This record gives sequence, C-alpha cells and structure tokens, in this order.
Amino acid sequence: MNTKSVASHIENWIKEYHISSLSDGFVIGISGGIDSAVTSTLIAKTGIPLLCIEMPIHQNLEQSQRSSKHISWLKNHFPNVSSLETNLSNIFETFKNTHTNTNQRTELALANTRARLRMTSLYYYGQINNYLVAGTGNKIEDFGIGFFTKYGDGGVDISPIADLKKSEVYLIGQELGINNDIILAPPTDGLWGDDKTDEDQIGATYPELEWAMEFSDDEKKLSKREIEVLKIFKNLNKKNKHKMTPIPICNIPNSLK
Repeated sequence: MNTKSVASHIENWIKEYHISSLSDGFVIGISGGIDSAVTSTLIAKTGIPLLCIEMPIHQNLEQSQRSSKHISWLKNHFPNVSSLETNLSNIFETFKNTHTNTNQRTELALANTRARLRMTSLYYYGQINNYLVAGTGNKIEDFGIGFFTKYGDGGVDISPIADLKKSEVYLIGQELGINNDIILAPPTDGLWGDDKTDEDQIGATYPELEWAMEFSDDEKKLSKREIEVLKIFKNLNKKNKHKMTPIPICNIPNSLK
C-alpha cells in the first residue's frame, strides 16, 4: 500500500465532505488506540477545526495517558486542534444505579452503555459548535465482524478509515508519526474497566480476521486454527449483521393506503 497516497486521498476526501456539509469542523473521541489516533491526525492535517475529547469512564490509566499524550502531540503540531476532557464516570454510575434489573447480559449492556454515553457527549459538542462527529471504525470492525456498539461508537457522521483494514491503519499510523506507545499497545475498546483486549473478546487477532474476511478457497485445506478463526469470523458476521445493514423498514403496499 502506498501510505502517502492513501493518507493524502483520505485528507482530500475529508476536506471535500467538510465543504459540502456546511459544517464548521469536526469532533472526535480520543481513546488512546490506533484508530482514533490515525483518524484525528488525518483530520488535523486538513487544517479544519478539530475538537478532540477524552471521555474516561473508570478508564485504565495507560489508556488515559496515551490519549493525553496523543492530544498534546496534535496540539503541538496543528494549530487547528483543540481539546477538552469530560469525565463520564459519575454519569455512568448514576445510570447503573438507576437501572437495577440485572441478568446474564447486564455486563455487556453496561459496556455498550459506556459507548452510548460517549456518543451522546460527542453529538452535544458537535451540535453546539456545528461540528460533525468523526468515526474511528476500521473495515474489519465496521464491515467484517460488527465489532462496535450500535448507536455508540457506531453513531457517527463520517468514517474516514472505514475502508482500511486494521493492518493498513497501523501502516498509515507509522507514516503519520503516531506515538510508538499507541502503535505497540494491544487493541482494546476500553469498555470493560479492565485490561481486556479486543483479541480477548473476539478470540482471534486482527491479522487472522483479515485473512478470514478475504478467504474464498477450499476449507478442506485449512489448518485446525484456520478453521476455528473462519468460524469465529462467520459467526460474528452473522450475529452482528443487523449493525452493518440499513435499518429494516416495513414498506406498506399502495393498495393498503
């Protein structure tokens, strides 16, 4: 992949969309991970106003430190970048204590609640500034296994890196000079309040998932691990299809109207 050309293409696409949208800038959540680091840097390079927001909810200290370090780097290099932190821990606890009905799905529901609280904050700051919310999902997450929260981190206005595989996001990150701490950090969605990585949750690495997404050969030739990875990919793709397709609409026949 020609990383310079791809990065330049994305930057130009962002500029063109910004002009057509009649917005005044972009707002983005910074997590301390590679996807938000690359997306925010690509936007920053356009010269368009960019508001970076940290939204910790009982956040892992290392994640918070990576977020702050990346934002400082952006602000030192790009005068169009501003930032703020809004700690959502108390809001999350209030929400959790308000809803006392629990079952075996409660932990996952609360993890997704974190993402939805962050989305609400991004749109709040987006609306008061006439900014668009920039998404940070990559191709594997957005179109392969649906590894995002519906109306959480999936609730965005534009998706600059959604046609890049995770490995390609890392290559762009190296091209852009993203901090090595972020590049070396194990990918995590940061929704669980612990050190759980994406691989812990999914059961496969991103390189394995990229292979599975592109696989179209004879499954009889596969190794035991490859069969396992392909099964993981297919199961998640099927399970999360509702996230990756338009909302179903019940069309009323004209004869009934």
